Amino acid sequence: MVKTALKYAGATDPGRIRRNNEDAFHMDADRGIFLVVDGIGGQAAGEKAAAIAVERLRARLERQTGATEQRIREAIAIANNEILKAARSNPEWQGMACVLTVAVLENGSAVVGHVGDSRLYHLRRGELRKITHDHSPVGEREDKGEIGEAEAMRHPRRNEVFRDVGSEAHEPDDANFIEIERIPFDAESALLLCSDGLSDLVPASEIQRALERAAGDPAAAVRELIDAANRAGGKDNVTVVVVEGEHFTAPASGHATPASGNFFTSRPVIFFYGLALASAAAWFVRPYFVSPPVVIQARVLSAGAGAPFATIAAALAAASPNDTVEVLPGEYREQVNLRSGVNLRSRVPREARLAASVSNGPAITATNVHDARVTAFLIQGDAQAPLSTGILLDNSGVDIEGVDIEGANVGIEIRGAASPTLRGDAIHDCIAEGILIAGPSSPLISHNTFQRIKGPAIAARDGAKPELVGNVFEKSVLDLPPDLPLDTVREHNFMVDVKPPAKGAKKK
Repeated sequence: MVKTALKYAGATDPGRIRRNNEDAFHMDADRGIFLVVDGIGGQAAGEKAAAIAVERLRARLERQTGATEQRIREAIAIANNEILKAARSNPEWQGMACVLTVAVLENGSAVVGHVGDSRLYHLRRGELRKITHDHSPVGEREDKGEIGEAEAMRHPRRNEVFRDVGSEAHEPDDANFIEIERIPFDAESALLLCSDGLSDLVPASEIQRALERAAGDPAAAVRELIDAANRAGGKDNVTVVVVEGEHFTAPASGHATPASGNFFTSRPVIFFYGLALASAAAWFVRPYFVSPPVVIQARVLSAGAGAPFATIAAALAAASPNDTVEVLPGEYREQVNLRSGVNLRSRVPREARLAASVSNGPAITATNVHDARVTAFLIQGDAQAPLSTGILLDNSGVDIEGVDIEGANVGIEIRGAASPTLRGDAIHDCIAEGILIAGPSSPLISHNTFQRIKGPAIAARDGAKPELVGNVFEKSVLDLPPDLPLDTVREHNFMVDVKPPAKGAKKK
C-alpha cells in the first residue's frame, strides 16, 4: 500500500524520426504501480511486445499476494514467456521483445524491477541518483565509470542490449535476468521512469534541472523532458513518468554569511587573507628562481582527402608519442602500422573504412607497440577483396575500442606475452576465428559482440588466459583453455546458443 500522497504524470511521444511508437507506460497510484516499457522488433511487433508486457505486469501486480519483490519477478517472467509464445505463433512478430522498468511503492519505499536500458532515477534534496543499471555493452561501461555520460550518449553501439524481455524463455528467479532493488521513497522524494529515448539524448544534469524547475507539477516536468528529447533530435520514441511525494520541492539555494562580527576583521578571514597574500608573493617571486618546465603539446594530425596528410601511413610517420592521428571518412586501401604512444581514431565512427591492402595482409599491424589506441574504424573484407586478418597485435599492449571488423579470415590475432584491451568492438562474418590468441597473453576482452563467426568466436591457445566480461556471443563456438570453463564465462557474458568446440576438432 502507498503511505504517502502522490503527484504523478506520464506521457509518451513517437519522437521526430519514427512514425510509430513502440513505447508504453502504466500508472496506478492507488496500488503504487508505475511502469515504462520500450518495445523491440519494429513496426507492429515492438508495439505488440509492449502491450503484452503492460497487460501481464498489471494482471500479476494487481493481485497483491506474496512479497513485492517476488510479485515483480513473477510478473516480468510471465510477460517474457507470453511475448515469446506470441512471437512463435506469428511470423510477423518474430524477434519481438521489450525492455522495461517498473516501480511498486509501499511503506516508505519503492521496489524496482528492471530489464534492459530503460531507467529509473531517484531525486531527493538536490541529489539525483540513477537506480537501475543499463543492461547494454555501452551502458555497463558507463555504470562502471570506464566512459563518461557524454561519450556513452554518442557511442555508435548505444542501442544494443544484452538483456530483454521476450527473446528467450525465463523463470522468475533466473540469474542475470531481472534486476530487483528496494530504495527509500518518502514525501520529499521524486522518481523518474523513462525509456532510452530520453536518456540517450538528455544528460542527467538537465533531467534534474527540469524536475526541480517543475517541482509540484509533474505534468510540466514530463512535457519539458519530452520537448528536450525532441529538441536534441528526437531519434527515438520517448516516454517519461514522474512520481512526486507530497512535499517534494526544489532545493533552496542558500548563501553563506559570516556568523558574527565584521567580515573583513574576523579571525578566519584575516588568516585566509594573509595566506592568499603569501601565496601571491610566492608565485610572483618564483619565476626568478625556477626555470619553467618545457611542455610538449600533443597534436592531432588529420589524414584523408583534403587533409594535411593524404594517407594514414604518412600521418603516423609524422606523429610523436601522445599525438593522435584522426582519419577522415573514406576508404583507405593501405596497411596501417601502429606506433608506440600514438592514438589512431576515425573522426566519424565507422566512416573511415580500412579495406584490403595490396598485399592482402592485415589491415592494422602492431609489433612491439605499447601505449597506443585504435578507435571507431570499420575494417571490411569481402570475397573480391579478402583480408587475412583484421588486426594483428604481435607482443603489443594496444587498446582497440569501438572497431567494427567484418569479412576477415581472422578478426583480431594476438601473439606474444603482451596483454591488449579489446572494448566495445563488433566482430562478425569472419571465415575462421573472431579473436585468435596464441601465446601467454591475458587480454581484457570486454563488451564486444560476436556474430556469424564460422570458426570459434574466441580461440585461446599456447597459455593464453583471456578475461571475458560483458561480451555478447550469438550462435558461437568458444575454444577456451580448460581452466576457463564455459559455465564460468556464461556468468559474466551474454550468450545465445554458445557451445565448446566439437570433441576431436583439430586445432591450428
